[in-house]
Amino acid sequence: MNIEKSGVLWAISAYIIWGILPVYWKTLHHVSSAEILTSRIVWAFLLTLLLVLFMKSGRKLIEDLKTLWQSQKKFWSLFSASVLISANWFIYIWAVNHDHLVQTSLGYYMNPLVSVLLGVVFLKERLNASQKTAFLLAVIGVTILTISYGAFPWIAFVLAVTFAVYGLVKKTIKLDALRGLTIETFFITPIALAYYIWLFIQGEAAFLQTNFKTSILLILTGVVTALPLVLFAKGAQRMPLYMVGFLQYIAPTMMLFLGVIVYGETFGKIELLSFAFIWLALLLFTVSTLFETVRARAISMVSTVKR
Repeated sequence: MNIEKSGVLWAISAYIIWGILPVYWKTLHHVSSAEILTSRIVWAFLLTLLLVLFMKSGRKLIEDLKTLWQSQKKFWSLFSASVLISANWFIYIWAVNHDHLVQTSLGYYMNPLVSVLLGVVFLKERLNASQKTAFLLAVIGVTILTISYGAFPWIAFVLAVTFAVYGLVKKTIKLDALRGLTIETFFITPIALAYYIWLFIQGEAAFLQTNFKTSILLILTGVVTALPLVLFAKGAQRMPLYMVGFLQYIAPTMMLFLGVIVYGETFGKIELLSFAFIWLALLLFTVSTLFETVRARAISMVSTVKR
């Protein structure tokens, strides 16, 4: 098996785990979303820290922290990123356990488009005609859904924006994926632990206070958080960026199927029409990006040959 194919398999594995993650959160529906988030942060930090130490990268982790501290802008940028991803996780868990999986999938479908829009606004990147058309189609899709619901699909919007801004911030800070997640969860862990202590004092904690199964599931939130990230990082290093662009739609597609087929959420003609505009926008955007990537490669190869 060549390197690129193995990379694709690693990435697909990551996206499949992300796609079926709602099933895991549903098994914890009797636990508050805030406590699930708290467990996810604490156990993800402990697990990633153990993995870093196991891989004998503890010194690199300390060097990363020192480098961040020396550049206060990067330090606080990463802190902001950790707050953003925590907010994203909370809304995601809350939405899944309150029967909003369809909106959740919409949010992650919209994410690539929002990311590019942020690139235009903050990084002064330019869009071609196809990408502009894709944005227009996406806006039409969201507008249809808004009119249908009688309210703005805020869950999808918040998920897309928080994850896109998180990605934008992370783009400015070069960190290893595993050590990066360790530092991000480290920033929020003190707050998470303080909240857990408060829950125990109030007698409202589910961890160690309900049944053994619930406690184990809460501990394993660290595994389901870290594992797909490690798989994705391993895959992304071995395959071209355009392939990541295609594969990223696996997770929201699985979420949509779970919401409609498994959990019986509403998906009528209006929702189908709205999603059709979003899907068309994504198809146009992805194909356009692919052509640009191929064109850039061709130009680069010609330039190399001329030298």
